[in-house]
Amino acid sequence: MTWSTSNRRSRLPKDWPAIRARILTRDRHRCYRCGRPATEVDHKQRGDDHSDANLGAICTPCHRTKSSREGGQATRWRRPPRRRRPDERHPGLR
Repeated sequence: MTWSTSNRRSRLPKDWPAIRARILTRDRHRCYRCGRPATEVDHKQRGDDHSDANLGAICTPCHRTKSSREGGQATRWRRPPRRRRPDERHPGLR
């Protein structure tokens, strides 16, 4: 499932298929997080650093978990802080 608001694919280098194949081969198609068979390539650190050191083979479940967590963190800083009412004494305890 792709994110409808993501522009990640348009920011990938033109030779992404070759880079992806190289990383999967380098990592022997094994997920860098859990060791299961991997079919995807992940940017370990956020951003557009497409260097081999920042890329790793990853399985679909780990990629979904990592992407969901990162997406939640990204929206958390954009959300306005919660307003809280000041604590009040219970009316029966006055």
